[in-house]
Amino acid sequence: MHTYSKAQEIITKVNSLTSIETELPFSYYSLPYCKPPDGIKKSAENLGELLMGDEIENSAYRFKMNVNETLYLCTTHPLTEHDVKLLKQRTRDLYQVNMILDNLPAMRYAYQNGVKIQWTGFPVGYTPPNSKDDYIINHLKFRVLIHEYEGSGVQIIGTGEEGPGVISEAEKKKASGFEIVGFEVYPCSVKYDPDTMKKKSMYQSIPAVNCPSELEKSQIIREQEKVSFTYEVEFVKSDIRWPSRWDAYLKMEGARVHWFSILNSLMVIFFLAGIVFVIFLRTVRRDLTRYEELDKESQAQMNEELSGWKLVVGDVFREPDSSKLLCVMVGDGVQITGMAVVTIIFAAFGFMSPASRGMLLTGMIILYLFLGIIAGYVAVRMWRTIKGTSEGWRSVSWFVACFFPGIVFLILTVLNFILWGSNSTGALPISLFFVLLSLWFCISVPLTLLGGFLGTRAEAIQYPVRTNQIPREIPARKYPSWLLVLGAGTLPFGTLFIELFFILSSIWLGRFYYVFGFLLIVLLLLVIVCAEVSVVLTYMHLCVEDWRWWWKAFFASGSVSLYVFLYSINYLVFDLQSLSGPVSAILYLGYSLIMATAIMLSTGTIGFLMSFYFVHYLFSSVKID
Repeated sequence: MHTYSKAQEIITKVNSLTSIETELPFSYYSLPYCKPPDGIKKSAENLGELLMGDEIENSAYRFKMNVNETLYLCTTHPLTEHDVKLLKQRTRDLYQVNMILDNLPAMRYAYQNGVKIQWTGFPVGYTPPNSKDDYIINHLKFRVLIHEYEGSGVQIIGTGEEGPGVISEAEKKKASGFEIVGFEVYPCSVKYDPDTMKKKSMYQSIPAVNCPSELEKSQIIREQEKVSFTYEVEFVKSDIRWPSRWDAYLKMEGARVHWFSILNSLMVIFFLAGIVFVIFLRTVRRDLTRYEELDKESQAQMNEELSGWKLVVGDVFREPDSSKLLCVMVGDGVQITGMAVVTIIFAAFGFMSPASRGMLLTGMIILYLFLGIIAGYVAVRMWRTIKGTSEGWRSVSWFVACFFPGIVFLILTVLNFILWGSNSTGALPISLFFVLLSLWFCISVPLTLLGGFLGTRAEAIQYPVRTNQIPREIPARKYPSWLLVLGAGTLPFGTLFIELFFILSSIWLGRFYYVFGFLLIVLLLLVIVCAEVSVVLTYMHLCVEDWRWWWKAFFASGSVSLYVFLYSINYLVFDLQSLSGPVSAILYLGYSLIMATAIMLSTGTIGFLMSFYFVHYLFSSVKID
């Protein structure tokens, strides 16, 4: 909490220029704006801010606490052809200037069809309807909401030999001050006489400015024009307290839709739970009871007549194809799931406030790095269970450490070359690439290898039945089993897609997403649905004597990622219609592919581990000589 005294100087900051049309951030000073008299200084940024393409710098706009004034800033040199081209391009692409005051983003209110809409930032310029001309925003009206804070009366500040000391009235005034609780901006375009304005000095007071409605009185963007920048600031006392100042940005819209999403998920869960209940209590229990009541001779006779899961007892734990890849994907899935759960729990309890820019992404990366120990442990233990030996555990651990980070690194490198080609601030500097590689190599890799070593020391999971030497023939099917596996992904997607819309809107439309309580509930429901879907599908495959259940259990729930990716494409086509150019579309699809891969590994792992537990439990109940 920062308390300012009367007339104390406050400096505003600027972030990268952003657009929902291109998704390519650019530096504020790439356009001919006024520069601060003491030079441009970058603010220290955390890992998350750098990855998101934020570039926070000081600006020329300066306020004095609780002093209303209208000031002249600067007049540019005559605009060159390059300046005009750049300004027109940024205006047509709907680029927004993002200003920050005391860590609060500038809020702008606009009316569309009689509805009040709030945005963060203000446009670079605007193009009137049916006009080829563009106009630059060069006058800003700032409205700063302040809460007056008073010293808390007489306070004892110490007891010495001279008795207790108290705060005097003069000192009490020093203790009181103002907190900034809101920051609003009202932009407009005003044409000034450049020769008159040039004679003024920076921060010189000027008469109040009225925003013109006529285009002739607005500042056009064309060659040789000199643009003068001015601003006025008004301080308004408010009852909003410091802890509530972010409420205006985080107003939760569509709460009813979130609840509908949760109720919809609960219905799917109860439906699947009913099926699982029937499988366990009626079918499995009845079959096991009959099986155990017979003597050995009758069992042998019954085995010839049996059909279904009891016939694959000698093959159900046969090693799957590409068993190393399965272990690696399960290990990475555990790591991603752990990271998602812990991050969302922390965010739901308010530890990752949007006031701390980039904290969410930074927290996720740090958690992912340290959860490598669990990934290595799970993957190597699964490898020991399948192979019956610890041999080759080092290569499994290495693959776990490199598989998902390798996919992300490959996609990010391709996207980075595209961003570099566009001169965007979204491009990661080479130094950041080395920082990320160092973090991965120095933290994640050693912890994954340590986890793998602990996995070799842990007790291997014993199979309850022996595997036959000769594999059993799988009966022919009327339809391919992968159709059922792909179809199963629609159920987890049904619990997820409404929340996915809000998340995509927050990422690509610049909105704040802060309903982590709902997200936590949806995540828990998703885990339950993935587990149930996989168990039901595994049982169905075993019932038709298909003992190759390992990969099918993984992709039964993991196939939700296919629908997530298809939904992302649908969102691009129908909700991001304004997204312009192939570069923006490639960026969007690249990031969507990373998200879909993470969801596949996470949901697939949940389904597989639950199915493994189910199969192990089912066949440990069968008595085999």
